[in-house]
Amino acid sequence: MKITGKMFRDAVISGANNISNQRQAVDELNVFPVPDGDTGTNMSMTISNALAEMKNTSDAVAAGDAAKTVASAMLRGARGNSGVILSLIFRGLSKGLAGKAEADAKDLSEAFKLGVDAAYKSVMKPTEGTILTVAREAYENTVSLAAEGGDAAEFLKAYIAEAEKSLKKTPELLPALKKAGVVDAGGKGLIVILEGMMAVIGGGSIIEGEGAVKPAAPVAVAAAASGSSEDITFAYCTEFIVMKKADAKDATALRAFLETIGDCVVVVDDDDIIKVHVHSNHPGKAIEEGLKFGELTKMKIENMREQHNNIIKADEAAQTNRKMPVPPEKDMGFVAVAAGAGVEALFRDLGADNIVRGGQTMNPSTEDILEAIGQTPAHNVFVLPNNKNIIMAAEQAADLADRNVCVLQSRTIPQGISAMMSFDPDADFKANRTGMTEALGRVQSGQITFAVRDSEYDGHRIKQGEILAMDNGKIVFTEADVTKALVKLTKRLAGSGSSFITVIYGSDVTDEDAEAAYEKLRSKISENIDIVLVNGGQPVYYYIISVE
Repeated sequence: MKITGKMFRDAVISGANNISNQRQAVDELNVFPVPDGDTGTNMSMTISNALAEMKNTSDAVAAGDAAKTVASAMLRGARGNSGVILSLIFRGLSKGLAGKAEADAKDLSEAFKLGVDAAYKSVMKPTEGTILTVAREAYENTVSLAAEGGDAAEFLKAYIAEAEKSLKKTPELLPALKKAGVVDAGGKGLIVILEGMMAVIGGGSIIEGEGAVKPAAPVAVAAAASGSSEDITFAYCTEFIVMKKADAKDATALRAFLETIGDCVVVVDDDDIIKVHVHSNHPGKAIEEGLKFGELTKMKIENMREQHNNIIKADEAAQTNRKMPVPPEKDMGFVAVAAGAGVEALFRDLGADNIVRGGQTMNPSTEDILEAIGQTPAHNVFVLPNNKNIIMAAEQAADLADRNVCVLQSRTIPQGISAMMSFDPDADFKANRTGMTEALGRVQSGQITFAVRDSEYDGHRIKQGEILAMDNGKIVFTEADVTKALVKLTKRLAGSGSSFITVIYGSDVTDEDAEAAYEKLRSKISENIDIVLVNGGQPVYYYIISVE
């Protein structure tokens, strides 16, 4: 049996639906407790970028042409490292099936080999125990079955079985997986997609989608657009602060109640206040329970289904307004990835021509970055991803661009800011590339955020909702209080040679709380070090700290 173009087309639709249906289960395999652009969602959004073109493809399409269309769409829609690697695997399939009307077992095997090679080459230091291992071992253990003219369905069935075996071994290769008792999320996502494809190639029908993941709007924040509004179990995001009364019960009782009426519960207890965040269908119940502990202030209730639908509408409108590249008018220009009005303004003030809105939890696609590059009127464009999970997508965009692009390996907002501050308009491209790259290593980056899941990670036993302090991307301690975490982490980052500290506060920190935190920090840090407080408005991170 051979795979026809129609079969490949329907298989991709089925695979995309299957990962969309199971994306949450794949997301939950992530062991890192920090909010991020989760693996299952990123992989689903990547392959779903090909759905529209697949559904409009003729039944008479050749297998090679169908694979080429899929690969092109996935390449441009790739999000996060897992999405980029997935797109490269399908790019290999496209190259292997090029010019073929139908594909047999040997064609598939050789195509998977090309995909594996491309994926490994894209990663500077490949980590075994990930999707890379699963794809490679599945190929290596089935190559002997790939006879010319062999049954493609039987081969794919064997490939999936070997991928499953490899996936089960990933915890032995990555200690973090073993400690958490899970397998690699990227490897699992790949298998889910292949199983969806197998449903068609094995003689069955297309797996129906339960609510497709919408791609993010170009050059815009659209993280909440994943799935249908019906997928939102709890509609109302409720936040408030309790001014504790003298005889208030322990705040764990409030947390326990909130967990019975909703999810995403965060209860931070201080000496005088309790900060509360919960998603539920009955915000009144949360408020009534909070009143038992004291007076309430700074109450906020938002309808997440309404927000979701507004984002979807904006996304659909934006998809029809892709901009054509502009001609270069100057030598060098900049594209920066950032989220939050204040952070975006910082990069614009430093000379960024275009901002791609995105970051942690909202990884922009290759196409989003590519469009921003095209809108930068320069012969040479520097791209600052400012997040480790966006670098690969930026590098793919660089390969597709119509001008020279240098992706600086900025992994944090402070690194990106430091790089741009090091730009010398009187120096040439090569000198600036060297100087800006060196600047990345001169800044210490800190982040204060929260845990989205219970986890044992890197020697820390972490509970959902705890405040996390991160030193250059590594979790170093947990806290119950955001301000205490800020002071402790900043003191850790600031060494004897430090001269300048920038504290950027996020959308979940009020101006009053930020000013109070600044005063507390100022009293604990040497007077010889300048401290600047900036309203960044960023999501996810309460504070971003830059120390130079």
